[in-house]
Parts: sequence; C-alpha cells; structure tokens
Amino acid sequence: MRLSLATATVEDVPALTALHAQVSADLTRRFGQGGWSGSPTARGVAAGMRHTRVVVARRGKRIVGALTLQTKKPWAIDVAYFTPVTKALYVTGMAVAPEFQRQGIGRRLMDEAERMTRAWPAQAIRLDAFDAEAGAGGFYAKCGMQDVGHVRYRTSLLIYFELIL
Repeated sequence: MRLSLATATVEDVPALTALHAQVSADLTRRFGQGGWSGSPTARGVAAGMRHTRVVVARRGKRIVGALTLQTKKPWAIDVAYFTPVTKALYVTGMAVAPEFQRQGIGRRLMDEAERMTRAWPAQAIRLDAFDAEAGAGGFYAKCGMQDVGHVRYRTSLLIYFELIL
C-alpha cells in the first residue's frame, strides 16, 4: 500500500495520540524508563499542534508516522552549538509505528521536513536526540544531519543535530 504525506488536522489528534503512546510503550519495553517514556494525552497533542506543523505519513487511512516541525527554539536546545543562520526550523518530534519502522517512512518524513524548510524559507533544520540506545542518532546521521554537540539536560544525554541547507 502506498505511503502518503499530509499536514495533520485536529481530526488526526486521536490517531496521533495513539501513535505516540505506542512508540513510547515500545521504547520503554525495549530499553527501560527514559525520556522517551510517558503517556501523551489527546489534549496535549492538540495543544502542541497549535504552534507547530505536524506532517503525518499514512498507509491507507492509518497514520503510521509523524514529524513535528516548528519555528520556535525548544527550551532544551542551546543555540551556541549550532551554525549561525538567519532562520532555522526545529524538529521537535518524530514517531514511526514499531511495525512500520525500517521501511523508509522516517526518511520520507525527514525529506519532507527538508522540503518544507527550504520553502519556509529557512537555512537549517535542528533537533536533539537521546544519546542512548533508544535514541535515533544513527538515523539522523543517515539522513545527512551533522552531530554538532553532546549535552546533558537534566538526567538525559542529548545529541544536537543540524542540517544546513
């Protein structure tokens, strides 16, 4: 079945909430408790959508992946690690349903984030990822993002990544 990408709408909130809960539960089961653990609420997902752009990947009617992109710098990111640019966009969330991982869906979402960043226009994509076995650092590196620093935020080790366009 073909994969389609689209901007999420409020009608997608229940499916997005379920996707994030499924991914969180899978990571917690496989790697134990960490910053990836937690139960999202529909209210929290809907509130987060007000200030971001969420791209969903669908197989048929099912949402199997999602990526959240925003213009505002997340509080856990220290811009001193990044290349100075006029405008950057931040990936603040990425999830692919466990049974659909390693099928190119995450890569398609990152390609769409790059397309959207160029159209915004902005000069860079930035994000942080857990520097742990459950983290996606290897994935982001394969997507062409550069590791620009490692930091500790509270109890988590993070890797800062950027892609200059």
